Amino acid sequence: MIRRNMKFALVVAIGAASMIAAPQDASAAIHAGMSAVISDCLSQSEGLVIASSDVVLTRAAALDADAADSNKDDEKEEKDTKEADEKFCGYTNLGLANVDNYLNVREKPDENADLVGKMPAGAGCEVYDKEDGWYHIRSGKVDGYVSADYLLTGDDAKKKAEKYIKEVATVTTTTLFVREKPNTDCTILTMVPIEEELTVLKTVDDGAWYKVEIDDEEGYVSGDYVEISQKLPKAMTISEVKYGQGVSNVRVDLVQYALQFVGNPYVWGGTSLTRGVDCSGFTMQVYAKYGVYLPHSSRAQPGCGRRISASDAQPGDLFFYGSGGSINHVAIYIGGGRVVHASNHRDGIKISNAYYRTPICVVSYLS
Repeated sequence: MIRRNMKFALVVAIGAASMIAAPQDASAAIHAGMSAVISDCLSQSEGLVIASSDVVLTRAAALDADAADSNKDDEKEEKDTKEADEKFCGYTNLGLANVDNYLNVREKPDENADLVGKMPAGAGCEVYDKEDGWYHIRSGKVDGYVSADYLLTGDDAKKKAEKYIKEVATVTTTTLFVREKPNTDCTILTMVPIEEELTVLKTVDDGAWYKVEIDDEEGYVSGDYVEISQKLPKAMTISEVKYGQGVSNVRVDLVQYALQFVGNPYVWGGTSLTRGVDCSGFTMQVYAKYGVYLPHSSRAQPGCGRRISASDAQPGDLFFYGSGGSINHVAIYIGGGRVVHASNHRDGIKISNAYYRTPICVVSYLS
């Protein structure tokens, strides 16, 4: 009976010490409880020694279990790090568009197959397989086939990709303000929507702010509302170009004409749709083909047409953007919530979300 009571006293002492102590002191409390009881009773109770051994063994087993869990965590972290290291800008098997302007992506491995997208120079893609001189690839939202003659793979792709990699800030909030300076007291230049990607020019205050490029402007965004990553250009989809009911043939033709220049270079003050053009030069030259003559100025072009609501826009109408109320950029609406425009010297002529920045006005020139 004495031994049984002693054993019970040891268990109670150890349990009480464990519950009263903070988690980080639990081990010390256990040993303190054991020492107090064992020192008084060790010579009288064989059962007590057995009970203390049980406690020590249980604690050792727990430590072993913790060590095993820690090893698993370390192995998982090592595996994740290795997989990340094996990828290049997010691609496991990188392909790179080796062209001067853009590479056509087709629905099937056939030069006569429908066009589903365009990869600008230096655009990256995931390469799946090769078939009769064609690669099956995916870049952005575009899945299709490109000629193997114009796509680099392996080490050649990685080496040339260094020329095109850029640091990108992806918007993580519903609407992000692009500001004139890196503080919240200055002028808001424009607003951009969630998931829009902005080219980072400079990191400010250890990531509190980022200097970014939007078309041919520069501004600042808060680091709290963007995710920074290294990216390559990606393909622009053609399948997203939609036309609404009642759209005139001239509007459809104008948009198709404009889209053939996607991937061509941006040149400030330029007027050549193939060798280089700026935003207003692009709209001026496209519209001239259809008998509408616009001035070479994004600020002046709205005065030559009829202002309409963005919700009433049809393919061929122009979206104007700027800082505050001052217009400094123009794009052609192509339907489906998208525009084509001469953006900047890095991206050239490209397709964007019509609301990639807040439009100041929308103007119609066609019936």
